[in-house]
Amino acid sequence: MKLILAPMEGLTDPIMRDVLTHVGRFDWCVTEFIRVTDSVLPEHVYDSYCPELKNGGKTSAGTPVHVQFLGNNPEMLAANAVRAVQLGAPAIDLNFGCPAKTVNRHRGGSILLDEPDVVHELVKAVRDAVPEHIPVSAKMRLGYLDEKHTLDNALAIEAAGANWLTVHARTKADGYTPPAYWEKIQPIREAIKINVIANGEIWNTQHAKDCQLQSGCDDLMLGRGAVTTPDLSLCIWENVHHPLLTWQDLVTLQIRFLNGNYKKAMNMVGRYKQWLGMMSKAYPEAKLLWDEVKRIKDLNEIILKLQQTI
Repeated sequence: MKLILAPMEGLTDPIMRDVLTHVGRFDWCVTEFIRVTDSVLPEHVYDSYCPELKNGGKTSAGTPVHVQFLGNNPEMLAANAVRAVQLGAPAIDLNFGCPAKTVNRHRGGSILLDEPDVVHELVKAVRDAVPEHIPVSAKMRLGYLDEKHTLDNALAIEAAGANWLTVHARTKADGYTPPAYWEKIQPIREAIKINVIANGEIWNTQHAKDCQLQSGCDDLMLGRGAVTTPDLSLCIWENVHHPLLTWQDLVTLQIRFLNGNYKKAMNMVGRYKQWLGMMSKAYPEAKLLWDEVKRIKDLNEIILKLQQTI
């Protein structure tokens, strides 16, 4: 079994990747998507999205970070993939799953799932451009508004030379509304020879087991569940159904997050409140803390309050 930390726009940024790989156990993680249009992006863009490139392509905990691109220009996707590899990316992933309206309106993300030939062209362009030893993968949903091209896209990605495929078990039309249809990954798993990784609605150890059983996949990508319950990967590895970290452990983790220095100009207070709000779904202590800090706007004041609870 492999466990992978999902790419989530506005959520699994470099600071969150540092925190979650520090406390959890992931085989690799994937950056938020880097939008590619008509140029090779300057190095400072890569520094912003993936500062881990300056650390051998790994988080401080030693977890590899794969660089994900989103776009519809095969030449520019290929050129940027080459540049990312030159900068130290250990692997390249292509996004065919983003459901955001703005992204889809500009012909990126999940809307391309209505064009399997284009999906094939984009993956093949990147696969042909980067060195053979660099893995190229893709992440897709079951479809855009329906599932009529599900297998066509999976076969296209395989034929283009991808090393593996991650499937979010919902269409774009489904959004993030439960449930995820894990059983619909099974036909994909049976239709292609490359590895398939299952993704969607894995919030606890039992969900992980059920997803494996219904999808036929050994490997899982964890998204919001890993952010809401930071030790989720450990629980799955250890096959336990209760948190392994104490609240005090998580307080230390929150302080690490607030002291993150990848993005100096980042609104850390807002980002922290977003995370704390998510954790309040899993931890009563987080709900109590949220009530105390929700009106605080000063970063140092929040850190001091956390330090006082240790």
